Amino acid sequence: MAESGDRRPVNMFDVAKAAGVSHQTVSRVLNGSAAVKESTRRRVNAAIDELGYRRNLAARALATRRSKTLGVICFDSTLYGPASMLYAIEHAARNAGYFVSVASESTIDSTTLPRALNRLTEQSVEGVVVIAPLSETRSALAHLHRGVPAVAVDGTGGLGLPVVSVDQLDGARQVTRHLMDQGASTVWHVTGAEGWADTDARVAGWHAELSAAGRPIPEPLHGNWSPASGYQAGIALARRPDVEAVFVANDQMALGLLRAFAEAGRNVPGDVLVAGFDDVPEAEFYSPPLTTVRQDFAQVGRRSIEMLIARIEGDDGPVDDQPTLVPAKVVVRQSTRRC
Repeated sequence: MAESGDRRPVNMFDVAKAAGVSHQTVSRVLNGSAAVKESTRRRVNAAIDELGYRRNLAARALATRRSKTLGVICFDSTLYGPASMLYAIEHAARNAGYFVSVASESTIDSTTLPRALNRLTEQSVEGVVVIAPLSETRSALAHLHRGVPAVAVDGTGGLGLPVVSVDQLDGARQVTRHLMDQGASTVWHVTGAEGWADTDARVAGWHAELSAAGRPIPEPLHGNWSPASGYQAGIALARRPDVEAVFVANDQMALGLLRAFAEAGRNVPGDVLVAGFDDVPEAEFYSPPLTTVRQDFAQVGRRSIEMLIARIEGDDGPVDDQPTLVPAKVVVRQSTRRC
């Protein structure tokens, strides 16, 4: 440890001396190079911790002309899906050796998207990930300034830039098929909020699976992602003795629907099968534990960061009009298991 009277900041050469290595080795460790022995890496990191070394990021950026910073544009939301997507992207970027700067807007449209992009470019970000679950974001992305490499997540293709998304349509088809496999003659649906690409894809998957099976297609009930809207839909559905199964477009709405069924004396799963979407951490503790569709946000984060870094490093090849899809998976629990 440096003497208390020494006010000079600890530098890379001090770390190298303490660890008994060259300053180039210290640099490789700091940059996550695989060309360093694990024992050497541990020794360097121990010296960094002991000396309290902090990297001079401004000097590094000037020397390398690389900020090693990625921007993320998102909209203000406490919903599980967008919040989990943001966390996954930040985690994947850190693992790839990049810092993250987030620009959050109340919504992402043709006015707010350029504003958020300008804020990030002022911070010298090398590329941008746009979390784009809203349908109105599509036109804004189509006119996105191409001077900065960009990738969209949770959106649709045909935008002229790479898109990574969970396969919402197939997830909805899977859970609808599961409910029919449990003996339901048809499946009712409570949709998500209007203006969301996820809502449209989940409705399309539910509709396509019922149509392919030749089953009746009930008129969907409209929700807004909130437990309150699921509760209101549940009140309406509980009055109908012909309702055998319900696919709810997210787990929060399913929670409200389960309460409405319980209050009406409709047993789940004895009288009605119920499934949700998202697999929130609380879903296995609902009463009954909820069958739902799990989204692999971690894989979406990794794939989006990999694609963005490839474009930063010069992969400017043609963009596929179709999004890169990450599979969804049905998690079966008690809410769809009849004794």
